[in-house]
Amino acid sequence: MPEERRRELLAAAAEVFAVQGYDATTVRQIADAVGMLAGSLYYHFDSKESMLDEILSTFLDELWDGYDAVLAARLGPRETIEALVTESFREIDRHRAAVAIYQKEAKHLAAQQRRFGYLADSRQKFEKAWLGTLERGVADGVFRADLDIRLTYRFVRDTVWVAASWYRPGARHRAEEIARQYLSMVLDGIALRN
Repeated sequence: MPEERRRELLAAAAEVFAVQGYDATTVRQIADAVGMLAGSLYYHFDSKESMLDEILSTFLDELWDGYDAVLAARLGPRETIEALVTESFREIDRHRAAVAIYQKEAKHLAAQQRRFGYLADSRQKFEKAWLGTLERGVADGVFRADLDIRLTYRFVRDTVWVAASWYRPGARHRAEEIARQYLSMVLDGIALRN
């Protein structure tokens, strides 16, 4: 039961952080979101910062479990991009609030090397995985040779991750369906071919 309560508290904290921002959020606001006294949160967590750390590290650990499996499969470049995008949407589905926090706060938090240095490491690993796949696709003739790889990476990354701002689990479209639609637009375009 304590582990279940801990997850509930983290989920509530993630929602409050995602909406208000980490710095603007108080422990009292998190406690209010779960109907408890602010001091009672300290039974489960030693600080607001430790809650944020657990939210972000859990999200990134799961993201990298999925990404590492995709990369280890040694798929072709297009199939790798498709699998990475799909895995990204699955993570948005599982950790929407954490993704929103990561999008808003990671750059600022990464400067706190002692506690959040792993955010910068993850960003570099993320960039390497995506850029490497795009470069391999151009080299293999799967993607257009005239692509600006870095710009393409930023476009795909931002197009996918911004979905955390509007996506709601259990809504009309499942994560895999949204991924399929995004991939169709990114990889095949939206204009009819003559």
